[in-house]
Amino acid sequence: MVQSIEQLKLTATVLRKRILSTAYYKKQGHVGGSLSCADILVSLFFYHLSIDPSNPKWEDRDRFVLSKGHTALGLYATLALRGYISEEELKTFDQYESRLQAHPDMTKLDALDMSTGSLGQGLSAAVGIAIGAKRLKKGLRVYCLIGDGESQEGQIWEAANIAGKYKLDNLIVIMDQNGLQQYGWKNGHGRMKPESNGKRKFDSFGFDTWEVDGHYMEDLIHVLTEVKSMRNGRPKAIIANTTKGKGVHFMENNYVWHSKAPNDEEYIMALTELEERG
Repeated sequence: MVQSIEQLKLTATVLRKRILSTAYYKKQGHVGGSLSCADILVSLFFYHLSIDPSNPKWEDRDRFVLSKGHTALGLYATLALRGYISEEELKTFDQYESRLQAHPDMTKLDALDMSTGSLGQGLSAAVGIAIGAKRLKKGLRVYCLIGDGESQEGQIWEAANIAGKYKLDNLIVIMDQNGLQQYGWKNGHGRMKPESNGKRKFDSFGFDTWEVDGHYMEDLIHVLTEVKSMRNGRPKAIIANTTKGKGVHFMENNYVWHSKAPNDEEYIMALTELEERG
């Protein structure tokens, strides 16, 4: 499925509504980070990933690892829109024995390529998948979505070091750089400091790197297209500057929405705003 830019923008708005609806229905979920990466998820699942929802374990599919696993809510809503699961199943989010656990569990849902949740570990898994694909001479690509907060984990940079060593030009890392984590950032409640910028870090590990507005669909599509065309022996990293809670003004850049569901009034306000923007 390849949508036009305008269709992608509309899909991103619908995705944000599904994220909010699921969190509202279940009274839980990581809303802020799911909203910040919504445009990224849409650009991947509705334009760039080589996948087949009717055959989720297709051997030659591109792989996707959600390293920032607490935003599984956003991924599940994307999978529902893409046809992997039903809209109705979203109502089972985080229930006992549901396929849609609070963090992705690949043993329950075929559409998942990796179980994640313990922050900092997803990139290591993606590196392993990329190495395996290289050795099996598969042309597939491995995409890994990480958070700027989880990138305080040393394992992220150990994995980045290995990616450069093994020349994993089939690995594409996307950082959702929204500048906020669960309790703000570091010792205050402000955004991440500019000197913590992920681009310079990935540069230092031998990645080809790009920096984009993670909410500007044209730029996301352009950069991802450029990245796919390059097989030059270097892993890739895209730093997507985003806004936590994007799309709902009272959630934007407010760390309290890291893990919080809207109440009745907030839910109506949020949906109304998305409808007006949509």
